[in-house]
Amino acid sequence: MNEEWIATAQRLPLDGERVLCWVPGHRVYLPGKSGATELREAVVLRFLHNHFLHHPSKTGRTTAPHLWAGEGNSNQFFEAVTHWQPLPSGPSPQRP
Repeated sequence: MNEEWIATAQRLPLDGERVLCWVPGHRVYLPGKSGATELREAVVLRFLHNHFLHHPSKTGRTTAPHLWAGEGNSNQFFEAVTHWQPLPSGPSPQRP
């Protein structure tokens, strides 16, 4: 697996590609209603090139035309992600 992080200012993934992203300070709510959160800065997201050119933002906030789409409600605005790297390939099939 390539463990080198790529700066978003240096290069972007292909449109629609799922990658491991670094989102500094990203917190998620834990299950339950306690309001407790956990810091999760490494997140799998899909890069959507020029997303907001075709789909206007529902919040009216668009600082860049691109979007990082996550599962559920974990979308990230383009500027939130500072680095990314390709996902590793799966394990090799076991031979009988």
